[in-house]
Amino acid sequence: MATLLYRLGRFSYRRRGRTTAAWAVLLVLFGVGAATLSGPTDEGFSIPGTESSRAMEVIGEKMGTGPGDTASANVVFTGDDLTSAGPRAAIDGAVAELRALPDVAAVSDLVVAPDRRTAYATVSYDVAPTELAGDARERLLDAGRSAAPAGLGVEFSGSAAQEAGEAPVGEVLGVAVAALVLVLTFGSLVAAGLPLLTALIGVGLGMLGIQVATGFVDLSATTSTLALMLGLAVGIDYALFVLSRYRHERRAGRSGEDAAGRAIGTAGSAVVFAGLTVVIALAALSVVGISFLTSMGLAAAATVAVAVLISLTLLPALLGFAGDRILPRRARNAHPAAGRTGRRPLGERWARSVVTHRVGVVLAATGLLVLTAVPALDLRLALPDDGTAPAQSTQRKAYDQLSEGFGAGFNGPLVVLVEAAPGRAAAAAEQAAGTLRGLDDVVAVTPPAVNPAGDTALLTVVPGSGPGAAATTELVETIRDRPAPPGATLAVTGPTALGIDVSDQLTGALVPYLTVVVGLAFVLLMLVFRSIAVPLKATLGFLLSIAATFGATVAVFQWGWLAGLLGVEETAPIVSIMPIFLIGILFGLAMDYEVFLVTRAREEFVHGATPDEAVISGVSHGARVVGAAAIIMISVFAGFVLSDDAIIKSLGFALAFGVAVDAFVVRMTIVPAVLSLLGRAAWWLPGWLDRRLPDVDVEGARLTVAEEPAPVAVRV
Repeated sequence: MATLLYRLGRFSYRRRGRTTAAWAVLLVLFGVGAATLSGPTDEGFSIPGTESSRAMEVIGEKMGTGPGDTASANVVFTGDDLTSAGPRAAIDGAVAELRALPDVAAVSDLVVAPDRRTAYATVSYDVAPTELAGDARERLLDAGRSAAPAGLGVEFSGSAAQEAGEAPVGEVLGVAVAALVLVLTFGSLVAAGLPLLTALIGVGLGMLGIQVATGFVDLSATTSTLALMLGLAVGIDYALFVLSRYRHERRAGRSGEDAAGRAIGTAGSAVVFAGLTVVIALAALSVVGISFLTSMGLAAAATVAVAVLISLTLLPALLGFAGDRILPRRARNAHPAAGRTGRRPLGERWARSVVTHRVGVVLAATGLLVLTAVPALDLRLALPDDGTAPAQSTQRKAYDQLSEGFGAGFNGPLVVLVEAAPGRAAAAAEQAAGTLRGLDDVVAVTPPAVNPAGDTALLTVVPGSGPGAAATTELVETIRDRPAPPGATLAVTGPTALGIDVSDQLTGALVPYLTVVVGLAFVLLMLVFRSIAVPLKATLGFLLSIAATFGATVAVFQWGWLAGLLGVEETAPIVSIMPIFLIGILFGLAMDYEVFLVTRAREEFVHGATPDEAVISGVSHGARVVGAAAIIMISVFAGFVLSDDAIIKSLGFALAFGVAVDAFVVRMTIVPAVLSLLGRAAWWLPGWLDRRLPDVDVEGARLTVAEEPAPVAVRV
């Protein structure tokens, strides 16, 4: 592999004009495709095959429509006495304006709470949320707020009132910190700018590709943010590793073309395998069998693959244009050996300290991570709703007002589907309603709505607890366990039941997903390091990292520790999709640092160094670059904590914390200490297995052999 990548690096450097032009053309083509082929994104979560999803399909078929098929909104009015003449006249005027809005099919009669201080009207549209006009939300808000001059409060919830998703401004802060770290690392503005430029090009291609894909497949609205988050992080990191090796080769006196070839042949090989672990972890989401996870994982994996390709081709081409400007000014005319001092670098001093105190280091670091992981025992999962929206948003205000006026369960009603023979659904539904009214935590059951054929009926069950409460989940399970009336079947659906089913399915998928990802990555790392112990140690270290990350995330977002500092306005269960994505993304990133740090240690050991000296050399050579890469990733991910979106905020925090723990505590501390404890056994591989595994030559050994001078014939 090293030889092939060496040739690719030299070709890209030598034919830099053509290489750059090819990427520019590709960027333009993707841009045109995104402008002409893109479609709407999907805001919902569902899992085909679950009871709630099947019931929704039946409702759509038998009743003509299903919840969520068309846009809707609740307009919530609050005041002292909404039944008095003045407030009621203002509300009636607002309702009249709401009925006159474009695409509005109907506005329900006003429903007033028992205390007469809260009331709402439901606005139903005849088009899907994605088909609403661009100014539909503003028209809705203006019409509803026409009652405000009468001293009434007016808030809105529902799909028609949702704001369009926006990327968090924190990403700009993350990129700014990354730029500062790159300048401090390389001492050159040109060198610092290249990783940022290539990462932004990769992210641009990935985002445009996702826009093109929306015209052909259903993608979640969160897909773009996930691709943006990962693309920035890995794009900067991969370019950072290649650029660092290129500068090393140039300082050693090699020509630009040869240095580019060797940088791609060595660091580029590590980038390929590091990127491959991330791609495996993300693409493996497809084995879970959940459509929106599959699409999100594949989209993010494609963005990472683009980042790898750019690092291997476009980056060496740009290095050809940059010339010696990628070096610090003082090093451009210096002798190859210049710049060395007698003082040991910080990475080497740290590695020697870890090796010297290896037993204490392993015990202390492992104990710290285990202690941090303790809150994970209380992990609870749920999908976000308006109750987790920012406190200042109209959706959250409407949610709180409806909960106060009508009870917590009003925002999370359950829909019970009753199916029976034609003409018998109404009687079966009435019997089922009587049973449901007697259950604990049931506040009300509406009269059944029956289809014209009389074979399908719907009951709306209002629980006493909110949609994310454990009591509501227990109620859903209780209803499903109850026997249906004779000759009928019951199914529980609706947004709340859908959320519960999604959470249950994701929780059940964690173990098989983790098994697939770890198994594939174990084989890949065994292939790279020719060792059994190193992949095993890498995997166990990741499990420590992920447990500690889960613990910290629960402590902040579920328990409320440091919530004010991080802008967490409301504690709630962890977003259901976060754990499985966190496992996939963090595992891939963790293996990045494992590859970059341990590859050099193995190279030194193969060349004759003692096990301890090999470990020290590996950390010494990689600590500065890996540390800079980790800080960059932490900065990019931490910038997303500033988002108002619950999914993005929690995922950004978890990834930033996970990268910090894995890079600095596991890879730079526990890993060298364990390698030192294992000694030569760390690099052992059974002979029969060694003979069967292909030699991928990540360290570039064949490049070293290739540069040795050929024997010279001597005439006698």
